[in-house]
Amino acid sequence: MIARLALLLIGVVATPVFAHHSFAAEYDARRPITLKGVVTKIEWTNPHSHFVIDVADDKGVPTTWKIELASPTVLVQNGWRAKSIRLGDTIVVEGALAKDNTMTANARLVTLADGRCLSAGSSGGDVPPAHDSPGGVPFFR
Repeated sequence: MIARLALLLIGVVATPVFAHHSFAAEYDARRPITLKGVVTKIEWTNPHSHFVIDVADDKGVPTTWKIELASPTVLVQNGWRAKSIRLGDTIVVEGALAKDNTMTANARLVTLADGRCLSAGSSGGDVPPAHDSPGGVPFFR
């Protein structure tokens, strides 16, 4: 009986670990993207929060993007609050594209509708990747 209980507890505790992934497994820091769109869905969940935005192309046709952020706890530590982002808000997301070429990105920084720029707590970091300049000195885009 104790052995069964122990296995059950291990399974419950380990499940979120298996569901979690590293930044490098899904996103490419060398493929930065900036998206401006309207928030259509918000998910404050563990291990990662997500929101969905509709981004209009040059003809006004919307494309739906899924944006991954850190956990709610990390977001709160970075200044986010439950009402920081609302359905219908127009926001700007700076982040990294997904490696699988889907309309998915990992947010690095988010500029909210009120103009505040908050860290998304990305495990990819809050600084864009360095690129080598012609002189060999790294610079940031």
